[in-house]
Amino acid sequence: MAYRFVHAADIHLDSPLRSLALRDPALADLIGNATRRAFVRIIDLCLDEQVDALLLAGDLYDGDQTSMKTARFLAEELRRLHEAGIRVFVIRGNHDALSRISRELILPDSVKLFGGRAEVIAIEREASQFPVAIHGLSFAQPHAPESLLGKYRPPVEGAVNIGLMHTSLAGAPGHDLYSPCSLADLQGTGFRYWALGHVHKRSVVESGCAIVMPGMPQGRDINEAGAKSVTLVTIGDDRSIWIEERVTSIAQFERVTVDATGIDDWRDLVTALARALEQARGHVASEHLVARLRVTGTTPLAWRIRRDLDLLKTEADDRASVIGSCWVEKLEVDCRAPGAIVGASADPLTELRRLIDEEVIGSDAYQAEIAGIAEELRTQLPQECRGLLGSDEEAFKSTIAALARDGSEDVLARLHAGAEGGVS
Repeated sequence: MAYRFVHAADIHLDSPLRSLALRDPALADLIGNATRRAFVRIIDLCLDEQVDALLLAGDLYDGDQTSMKTARFLAEELRRLHEAGIRVFVIRGNHDALSRISRELILPDSVKLFGGRAEVIAIEREASQFPVAIHGLSFAQPHAPESLLGKYRPPVEGAVNIGLMHTSLAGAPGHDLYSPCSLADLQGTGFRYWALGHVHKRSVVESGCAIVMPGMPQGRDINEAGAKSVTLVTIGDDRSIWIEERVTSIAQFERVTVDATGIDDWRDLVTALARALEQARGHVASEHLVARLRVTGTTPLAWRIRRDLDLLKTEADDRASVIGSCWVEKLEVDCRAPGAIVGASADPLTELRRLIDEEVIGSDAYQAEIAGIAEELRTQLPQECRGLLGSDEEAFKSTIAALARDGSEDVLARLHAGAEGGVS
């Protein structure tokens, strides 16, 4: 009697992993395949739970995807649901609005791809079962700056109405406005459940109208950290709704901090890194941990950590491989040597740091010079890599400022090494 479905969004099949590919091709291969493996898990979940439908609320693809390998993969997975009698309802979002596959691929009759005009599908059910109506509307273009809510059909009287929409709601950090609307607007539609997509962070509002943003089933970088999931929904005989989160991510990005305060032996530092990775791995719900390690604190090893960061990264990679299903995506350093406090002593390197921090990095001339260098470098990068320095002006300035700070610390570390070795 109940009606059950899996709600997923923002799968981004075959999303390019530009920054990972530059740093670690093997890790990029793992994450690149993880989106497909997560999709397989979604299909498996539908089959295991014997649901009635799978709802995909946009951005199944990452762009104008033309790969026939991807088309075949998708067709094979959806055929598994077709053979089990499970229907699929799909809308296109901003990333796959122009996807040729979603427009041209011949899908099983059990798959409904909503077009650029709102439609409502009445689900055929037994006479004794409550009626269900699925509403959907795809993006016709990659941008939808105005709300699409007014274009949806009215709720079907007497039915449990379920809507699919790709929307940024009232806005979210890191997301442009797409088909903006408020929770109150959605709650006022008379629908029982809104299956949303676009924002990659999970959120659930349960009231007379359940409004669910499932997040994404697989993160792609450190900014999409944490376990990723889909939503399993059961509408009971009394039309009450049960919402369950089901983890689907293959690899889980996490930030792992190691406090090096008081550590003065390199071996002890490596042991601390290994211990932090092992503890983090034990708390991860996904098959793989992909960690961004950050070493902090006050330690006599601060200069050496900066100087030999590549060696420390290799040590961390080695320990991660021993732990198993554990990767170090990047190693960051925010350490200071004891006494290396601005203005604390006559140490020439401390004084040099003060000059750099207070009189160089913040100066207009320096900012203009480094921005010019970075801009020239960006123009020489391939088009698909130019976003590495920031997707807008604010992000660009933040990125080059961080690079300047890191660069100055690296220079100071090498000067310190030279001073210790008696180099003038």
